Amino acid sequence: LQDQSILEKNRRDREPRSDPPPFHLCLRRRSKSMNCTSKIASSARVVKAPAPRASARNVVARASANQDQVSRRASLGFLAGAAALGLNANPSLAAYGEAANVFGSKSGNFTGFTPYEGDGYSLLIPAKWNPSKEKDFPGTDLRYEDNFDAVNNLIVTINPTSKSKITDFGGQDAFLNEISYILGNSAVATGFESKSEGGFKANTVAAASILGTSVRKDKEGKEYYTYEILTRTADGDEGGRHQLIAATVSKGNLYIIKIQAGDKRWFKGAKTECLGTWESFTVV
Repeated sequence: LQDQSILEKNRRDREPRSDPPPFHLCLRRRSKSMNCTSKIASSARVVKAPAPRASARNVVARASANQDQVSRRASLGFLAGAAALGLNANPSLAAYGEAANVFGSKSGNFTGFTPYEGDGYSLLIPAKWNPSKEKDFPGTDLRYEDNFDAVNNLIVTINPTSKSKITDFGGQDAFLNEISYILGNSAVATGFESKSEGGFKANTVAAASILGTSVRKDKEGKEYYTYEILTRTADGDEGGRHQLIAATVSKGNLYIIKIQAGDKRWFKGAKTECLGTWESFTVV
């Protein structure tokens, strides 16, 4: 038995052994695998280059450039359209009354008056006054009245005369007596009687106070008799009427303009309109 065990032992010793590799070989293999892993990681890091950001910037830059071009084209187109409108559009003016300003532009008449050319005369008419067909006196050629109050009105009369100039009628008082009918006729002349009322004497229903008279000349040297008169009635309606009168003679005709405004309206703005028209009245 001993001899068999010895033989068995010797046989095992002669057979090749498959022992595990030494420790340093394992370390070497691990280091190789670690190097491979690090190389893979480094290659992965290389792949993460900021290329997309650069392309995004390029895209944004191109988009902004395109937007600038579009905005420039749009602005140029807008300016061209505005210029075309400005060249083709004409201010719309009303046939009478206040000048129309449809588009709110700066063009148009903003003086508050509308120029008017009549038969041998010219004047400025308040822009808010409208034409009237009434014929208050003989020879009425033009009549306008205020939109808000018909008491405010203007009348131009043209009547033939043998006089060559206004001074041929005499002084201003004499001429005013001759045309006193434009201040209104009193019923007293027809036999009407009245008692004292409103501070007026008996049989007196109206009174006229001359506030000022003057003689003015136009650029051609033509003379005008001018009057500023306040007329009042016994009923005290509106405190009276302001009457502005100008008269002259030209080419065998007597031209008279009379502008009237209620006393209350006179001090609420009608004074400016009436004086502007009165002073602008010119006869050729």
